[in-house]
Amino acid sequence: MTETACSPTGRDDLEPFVHPALFYRTPQEYLTGVGGFVDNALKADEPVLVAVPGPRLRLLRGHLGAAADPGRITLADMTEFGRNPGRILSALRDFADRHTGRPVRIVGEPVWARRSRAEVVEATRHEALINASFAGRDATILCPYDTAGLPAAVCAEARRTHPVLWENGMEWPSPHYAGPAAVNADCDALPLSPPPADAHLLTFTSGDLGEVRHHADLRARETGLDVRRRGDFVLAVAEAAANSLAHGGGRGTLLLWAEGPSCLAEVRDSGRLTDLLAGRRRPALDSADGGRGLWMMHQLCDLVETRSAATGMTVRLHMTRPDGLPRP
Repeated sequence: MTETACSPTGRDDLEPFVHPALFYRTPQEYLTGVGGFVDNALKADEPVLVAVPGPRLRLLRGHLGAAADPGRITLADMTEFGRNPGRILSALRDFADRHTGRPVRIVGEPVWARRSRAEVVEATRHEALINASFAGRDATILCPYDTAGLPAAVCAEARRTHPVLWENGMEWPSPHYAGPAAVNADCDALPLSPPPADAHLLTFTSGDLGEVRHHADLRARETGLDVRRRGDFVLAVAEAAANSLAHGGGRGTLLLWAEGPSCLAEVRDSGRLTDLLAGRRRPALDSADGGRGLWMMHQLCDLVETRSAATGMTVRLHMTRPDGLPRP
């Protein structure tokens, strides 16, 4: 394995898309790696998007000073921008598409210490799918990982989802890198946490979408979701059920339950997800079957867990009261 000093942009002349993981331990290491990456992109007059958790965003703002001009750089708090890991990828693509024909530089930190286990699984899936979504694009997406605050297993997964690693001022190819399909399959193989025994069960088929919406609304009201979140949750559940009717054998089962401040729905059917990027990219306006329903679920919910297996498809939707949302 050959190690070299980190290049200013992480570029590889043979591949226009570069996706490094940056491992850091201290705020100074963060500023050296991430701050230096952003500084070089700004000097090159390249479009820059930075989406990191709030405390790191404040650190970078202090480093950038007047250079944090909205006309030159887009800054976003990842705890809001990427509350649901499943919506990050389409937002990154939207940014790149607004600058077609120019190299873009993105910093995305989708995992932080207070992420739940379920969120970390979907964030890991997101990191793997970046490699499929951006292949051939003139872009560099740098993903920082806090080795002092994250479990070792999370950092080990980062070595599997990133072809390039940065640490201690050095850069090298990851010997553990696995392709998007392999990591996605590993995520699908992980079991979901079991629903409670008292979860409300409804079997539905064609003509039952009204009943599906009714039961989802009742559970959302019992959980205390406000009007907007309740409406978003009901719409997402209806989209999941409609997908089962259209692509999952014409029938499905719905489970509904509450976990503290969160309302959950799980839809199961006999379908199977074969498109790695379904729901993770914005569907075309004229698309009749391009993952529109799953994309909407990701936009509406705080978390969407998916499991695709030979036996069928499971989609689990989470919606949380604002007072129950975690902070980094």
